[in-house]
Amino acid sequence: MLKIAVLGCGRIGQMHARNIARHPRAKLESVFDIDIGAAERIGRELDVPVATSIDEILASSAVDAILVATSTSTHADLLERAVAAGKPVLCEKPIDLSLARVNQCAAVIRGTTVPIMLGFVRRFDPGHKATRDAVARGDIGALRQVVISSRDPGMPPVAYTEASGGIFRDMTIHDFDMARFVLGEEPVEVMAQGSRLVEPALMDRLGDYDTVTVVLRTASGKQCVINNCRQAVYGYDQRVEALGSLGMVLSDNRKPHDSVLHTETFTGKAAPYLNFFIERYAEAFSAEIDEFVSAVTEQRAPSVGFDDGRLALLLAEAAIRSAAEGRVVRLSELE
Repeated sequence: MLKIAVLGCGRIGQMHARNIARHPRAKLESVFDIDIGAAERIGRELDVPVATSIDEILASSAVDAILVATSTSTHADLLERAVAAGKPVLCEKPIDLSLARVNQCAAVIRGTTVPIMLGFVRRFDPGHKATRDAVARGDIGALRQVVISSRDPGMPPVAYTEASGGIFRDMTIHDFDMARFVLGEEPVEVMAQGSRLVEPALMDRLGDYDTVTVVLRTASGKQCVINNCRQAVYGYDQRVEALGSLGMVLSDNRKPHDSVLHTETFTGKAAPYLNFFIERYAEAFSAEIDEFVSAVTEQRAPSVGFDDGRLALLLAEAAIRSAAEGRVVRLSELE
């Protein structure tokens, strides 16, 4: 049994704690949060100890590995501390909002054999993974274009938006990783445009966007088009499409069930999409924990690691520059 401590007991930390607690090859050893009440609530629910500090967890011989679900500003520091303590770590994205800080962290952990996994959970979604596997097998021939639609059902709270680092670092970063995952080839150019259409006053104040389109191009000419919007009134919209010389493969939206109602006054009435990311990616979050447990126990690198987190943030920085300057940005400009 891999004994894992969870740092951070907000909504996503609680979800991870529950998934670890029910995993057949893992044990939830302890939880911690600077909000002691939040930690105590999940501790009581799952009947696990609440640690008094991060130092206690890092020093504990009873803890084999750590899951970091704390605020983004703490991620790089906790990654470095976990590696120094010899504890494998699964860290939520992003590593940091600053590419310079991520590069600094990379220098600190360079050469380590301690497993580090990044929380790009969408790679573990059955439909998205099947789409990527179909591309990799050549089922659709030579890949030409990937189209990723990722739209939230509504704006996040203002406090969250203010601290998010902007839509490209917070929201699109998942799609940058998915683009790399499906393309199988690194993008070399980024062209991005942003608009303020949902909450223009807030976006003006923050210097951010709520509606964006990004085009990535690889050295061989493969394209990926990403479209994001902070509000889709019909629900949480998550689709990945790949077009090749022999066909197309699509990972579509998920619903609670596939029943479709037809009556005299309408046809094709279906259930709404699953509400938001925890519901939509429930299977993926469980599979993510399974991959982390397997990687650590098998003493191998996880399938999605630190470099994937850094490269996704690099694409986000290129998109920010492109949207601000109205031009194509080459990744080489940022390296």
